[in-house]
Amino acid sequence: MKLSTLAMALGAVVLTTGFAHAQDKIFKIWWFEDPASAQGITWTKALEEFKASHPDITVEFEQKTFVQLQAAGSMILNSSEAPDLLEYNKGNATAGLVASQGLLQPLDDAFTAQGWDKILNEGALALSRYDELGIYGSGKIWGISTYGEYVSAFYNIDAFEKAGIAVPTTFEELTAAFETFKAAGTTPLALGGADTSGQHVLASLAYTKADQTWIENYQGLKAPLDTAPYLYAADTMLDWVAKGYVSQDSTGMKDADAALQFSSGKAPIFISGSWNLGMFNADIKDFEWGQFLVPTPKYSVGSTGNLWVVPKSSKNPELAAEFISLLLSPKYQTEQANNGGVSIAADPATVTNPVGQNAAAVFKEISDNQGLGFYPDWPVPGFYEVLIQKVSGLLQGTLTSEQFVEQIKSTYDDAQLNQ
Repeated sequence: MKLSTLAMALGAVVLTTGFAHAQDKIFKIWWFEDPASAQGITWTKALEEFKASHPDITVEFEQKTFVQLQAAGSMILNSSEAPDLLEYNKGNATAGLVASQGLLQPLDDAFTAQGWDKILNEGALALSRYDELGIYGSGKIWGISTYGEYVSAFYNIDAFEKAGIAVPTTFEELTAAFETFKAAGTTPLALGGADTSGQHVLASLAYTKADQTWIENYQGLKAPLDTAPYLYAADTMLDWVAKGYVSQDSTGMKDADAALQFSSGKAPIFISGSWNLGMFNADIKDFEWGQFLVPTPKYSVGSTGNLWVVPKSSKNPELAAEFISLLLSPKYQTEQANNGGVSIAADPATVTNPVGQNAAAVFKEISDNQGLGFYPDWPVPGFYEVLIQKVSGLLQGTLTSEQFVEQIKSTYDDAQLNQ
């Protein structure tokens, strides 16, 4: 179906469904996207329209953090405090876990009733479906994503041109770029060694040694952990620290500080997620910047975006579905792209922001190659915190590479054995 037809179809859905009758006069919605991010900006505008369309309803929005829901999501969803709709992290260890615990409402009926089946193909639903064990890829639809995301290398185009460095297309060219910057007195890579970007760099390196079987086994808990890719990744990260490609201070740094190193021009490269696009689009004024894929043979860290889920205790699931439809409409898909986000259903002809255009092109390059390797913490509940702790220990020198892989293998294999 053409985009123009999709737009008409979705518009008809939003108009003909009318305003769902609320079971009470309060609609509660939570998300954790940063207010300055493309999603944060777009969703706020959509929420204002939603409020205006429902003057008889009190809309209560709460800004959460990723860490809050990562740490206490199951407890919140199993309480009377859960909202009607919230953003939730996708993957076995998060959305899959709470779905398997019976804490979410399935969205299969809304998927057709709201016309989402005209917009989202089955590939876009891989991380929306979870089976009875909470494993992604099959089963009922428990959440809907309205954007894409991926990890790439943000780079300072001006600094690269001044140093005479072309965009790296191989791993050898990437390390050569590091060496050139280091030789000129610049520490090349900003790194949140004690935060998410640390484990995403680790996974990016591991994926340079991963094939389809490894990815499927790892993400699907199909076999004990084959640690060879992670051992290579750990050795490489330690080598980067030893050679000065990463500041010793970065080993205990959070992502926000690492992002600031890049956006202020102090570091020419920052490997992190597309959720930084809106912030960099707004904040970076002193140099031109862009993105390139971390040069792996195929797989990149990335996926469709986080999920909108409807808690089991939601009193207004119809309103929740209506808000999701609003975000999937051409208007807000284009808005998201023009704020620098990765839209999944925007008409390219209406996207004027080059950041959004490039983001869509990079995501398309990954997805066309079927190269989404997903995130390293997904397979095992609590693995996010384990990887944060172990990567930090690795970079700070309290763990050797061998100890690092032994410890993450122990956690992984226990979950794999007992699933």
